[in-house]
Amino acid sequence: MAEKEWFGHPRGLATLFFTEMWERASYYGMRALLTLYMTGSVLQPGLGFPDKKATQIYGIYTMMVYLMGIPGGFIADRLIGHYRAVLIGGIIIASGHFTMAVPGLPFFFTGL
Repeated sequence: MAEKEWFGHPRGLATLFFTEMWERASYYGMRALLTLYMTGSVLQPGLGFPDKKATQIYGIYTMMVYLMGIPGGFIADRLIGHYRAVLIGGIIIASGHFTMAVPGLPFFFTGL
């Protein structure tokens, strides 16, 4: 039985492409604004963190983005499958961004 194609490519490639595209847009959007938001004064709006604290948080965030691929890949390969892993990962990313939109430091750190 022939696999369904999408513009001459396997159907799964479209899912992979759009998942990676939105994940990268999310990451680079967060990367561009996170430190500026943390160091902005409370009236701008911002969190008013000192530069050193903001860059430390940013560094930990970036480290965790790349390190979580290891257990995430293991879970996807061994436990839940690729389709469910992509779906659950997308839900986690979206809920993190929505949580960061709620005012308050506990929501900010939970969303990260």
